[in-house]
Amino acid sequence: MKTGNAILSSYGTTVFEVMSGLAREHGSINLGQGFPDGNGPDDVRRKAAEALESSPNQYPSMMGIPELRQAVAAHNKRFYGLDVDWQREVMVTSGATEALAACLLGLIEPGDEVVLIEPLYDSYLPIVRRGGGIPKLVRIAPPDWRLPREALAAAFSPKTKLLVLNSPMNPSAKVFDRDELQFIADLLERHDAFAVCDEVYEHLVYDGRRHIPLMTLPGMRRRCARIGSAGKTFSLTGWKVGYVTAAPEVLQPIAKAHQFLTFTTPPNLQHAVAYGLGKADDYFTGLARDMQASRDRLRGGLERVGFKTLDCAGTYFITADIRPVGFNGNDVDFCHHITVEAGVTAVPVSAFYEAADVTQFVRFAFCKRDAILDEAIARLERHFKRSGRTAAR
Repeated sequence: MKTGNAILSSYGTTVFEVMSGLAREHGSINLGQGFPDGNGPDDVRRKAAEALESSPNQYPSMMGIPELRQAVAAHNKRFYGLDVDWQREVMVTSGATEALAACLLGLIEPGDEVVLIEPLYDSYLPIVRRGGGIPKLVRIAPPDWRLPREALAAAFSPKTKLLVLNSPMNPSAKVFDRDELQFIADLLERHDAFAVCDEVYEHLVYDGRRHIPLMTLPGMRRRCARIGSAGKTFSLTGWKVGYVTAAPEVLQPIAKAHQFLTFTTPPNLQHAVAYGLGKADDYFTGLARDMQASRDRLRGGLERVGFKTLDCAGTYFITADIRPVGFNGNDVDFCHHITVEAGVTAVPVSAFYEAADVTQFVRFAFCKRDAILDEAIARLERHFKRSGRTAAR
């Protein structure tokens, strides 16, 4: 019997689904998959309900409703000083993952080389390979997540079509600074390459740091496709509303791919997100402030248990080194162990590397209510205390 596509069939089920399934099976607190346990802002949800009843529920334009595209353009200007033509430079997608697929499938020709920085969000490689691209992997590694500039420069060649840049970065929680971004921008200019910029955590940056879109650097306006996500900005991950900002000549082939993927996105959700992007500054600063407090709460608890936690500059996630707690297995073993035995679920960081050889670090999500984070820490403390040592296996 003939088989399915060899590229996509070669990948297992995403680690997020595997660990979430294990968490459900064992009644574990799921700090593995990155979704908040709240329900998003009341006023934004109310706008979606109102639009469902008062606005058309038929196909909107494949580019998105004008109100949301205008709101995305205004958001770019308000936060980053970017002048964006909403009619020619903004497109709405069914989530940021669909935006990534449209960008990569729209820009890559078979045989093009694509530079990617590990650790990677897990959809990047399958999409690149399905589009015929040849991945060129450069890794940053714990504990300092330093950008290896020589290796990055060596990954570029005359065949390089684009680089995928994730900042703030999942799972490392690294936020690339201006000097690092300038180094990347210089490589893109030198090799006449594009950048697909996954910036879904743009409003989740901590400790006084600032998110800088690569698109704002000199010469990058015409080279970048910038991806945002209402799911992350409004803690409504199930809505799957994303948006792409790019120069017209860059957006055009991306839109051609989008029209053959999801084509369009529920119009009532688009109306609500348009409203949300216009919320006052205190919403956006409050989002980062509250999430930073959750980060600090979980980090303090993990360190009391005995973990060594790594710097977390942004996102929903904090990385912990499992070696100080005396565990003898690898990160995959550890995540399975604490799910089954302690009732707390994390994700192995090795899942975000192609070679899966970074094996002593796990990722915890802190985008949860205080009571959930406290209970997770209490379960870990009880488990490790019962074991008679920091961790048992």
